[in-house]
Amino acid sequence: MVRETSLVPSDLIQGMFVTDGENRREPIPSLPGMARLSVDLLVEECKRIRELGIPAIALFPMTPQERKTPDGSEAWNQDNLVCRACRALKRTVPDLGIVGDVALDPYTSHGQDGVLIDGQIVNDLTLESLKLQAVAQAAAGCDVIAPSDMMDGRIGIIRAALDAEGLSQTMILSYAAKYASGFYGPFRDAIGSSSALGKADKKTYQMDPANIVEALRETALDIAEGADMVMVKPALPYLDIIQTVKTSFGLPTIAYHVSGEYAMVKAAAERGWIDGDAAMLESITAIKRAGADAIITYAASDIARWLRG
Repeated sequence: MVRETSLVPSDLIQGMFVTDGENRREPIPSLPGMARLSVDLLVEECKRIRELGIPAIALFPMTPQERKTPDGSEAWNQDNLVCRACRALKRTVPDLGIVGDVALDPYTSHGQDGVLIDGQIVNDLTLESLKLQAVAQAAAGCDVIAPSDMMDGRIGIIRAALDAEGLSQTMILSYAAKYASGFYGPFRDAIGSSSALGKADKKTYQMDPANIVEALRETALDIAEGADMVMVKPALPYLDIIQTVKTSFGLPTIAYHVSGEYAMVKAAAERGWIDGDAAMLESITAIKRAGADAIITYAASDIARWLRG
């Protein structure tokens, strides 16, 4: 009766991984409970997710190694994994929202999010690739385009490209405050970019974890360029950023409970050190309490089942 923060399944977005083949389920060791699913199994799982009251998924591909190139051109192939999965999902679960990740790292042979020339990410060349990727995903059925690359100016370029193609109803969720975090490792395992990235990092375009004014500046720029929603990533180490972004701008604010945040709870629970279910629910509730309007998490379907009792 006196609870101040209520968590419901409609607050959640389920993170999902798709892979090539049929009837294929590949468990991800560093993400306990998660697997890469072929399109047919993805569709069946998404039917169950929608029945739980979860309104949307965030979709990420495991691109076959032979389709990875230095320029990441598979990203805008209209028959790539994400586009095929979107079309299949819209045929069978049409009221499930699809958030499409726009970045080149699942598709590049070097594992970076942008075009790499002489060891440097070239911002403006990357923008040309990102707009092609965004249009391909939106045309295939993505309801929300979510650029996670952190290139400067990409929101405005993508908005103009979508509008020019008659896709003005497609929303843009900007990864506005995406930090150069140590919590991304299991995700990079899941999409197969860890080995390609090697010892390189993404600190030239992702944000310094010590900065908050920069997060506000980046968010303001993305809103000015046409973002419909903004994101803070990761979530738990940045609850202050979530709260400040929400109160400063009032725009729908999404938080990404990332792979490392999820995996450390799962790992500790497997060792009997904590009550994993309680810790996961507490974590997601804290993110909602900080001001997030919705939360991307790999625990979404589990939490929705717990909430239903």
